[in-house]
Amino acid sequence: MNCGPLTVDGKLSNFVHGMKTSVYIGSSMDCFIAREDGDIEWLTQFANDEAVSAYQKFITGIDAIVIGRGTFEKILSFPSWPYDKKTFVLSTGIKVLPDIVKPKATILTLQPREVLSHLSNEGFSNIYVDGGKVIQSFLKEDLVDELIISQVPLLIGSGIPLFGHVDTDLLFNHIRTEVQSNGLVRSYYERARK
Repeated sequence: MNCGPLTVDGKLSNFVHGMKTSVYIGSSMDCFIAREDGDIEWLTQFANDEAVSAYQKFITGIDAIVIGRGTFEKILSFPSWPYDKKTFVLSTGIKVLPDIVKPKATILTLQPREVLSHLSNEGFSNIYVDGGKVIQSFLKEDLVDELIISQVPLLIGSGIPLFGHVDTDLLFNHIRTEVQSNGLVRSYYERARK
């Protein structure tokens, strides 16, 4: 099963607001990014040196990260905060951030297009969009310029899906695919816009 997007025509020309939005995500072969309870241990077992190197190369070109509440809460369970870039948490439910992350993260209660306008006004230009619902909301509004999907050779049967409903087909050009020694397959796509 290929988790890559279905294809037809694009609409926008150039990056939205002069920004580039990128998704860098891991999934199972059946297109889940986490188990129903948010567990990702099945995915992190594939984080060998090749995977870490690819992620580090990607993140050096990013100047801000946008995540949702679920991803934020998962990150809070990690031993340390994983990002050295400014992080924006999209949530209407979180009112106050824990003190330990206040200098590193900011809560936004904006919709995807408003988020990009806000970040553009703040001087950001390369945005990493992460988290299932956030990715789906940006795709639904056709606001993703680059998709990097690392698919692990594992079926988990159920969980949090990578993709959701979109109102129109979104065409992505396949740029390249890399196969790691542990079987992880990473594919790079760019949004085809007219």
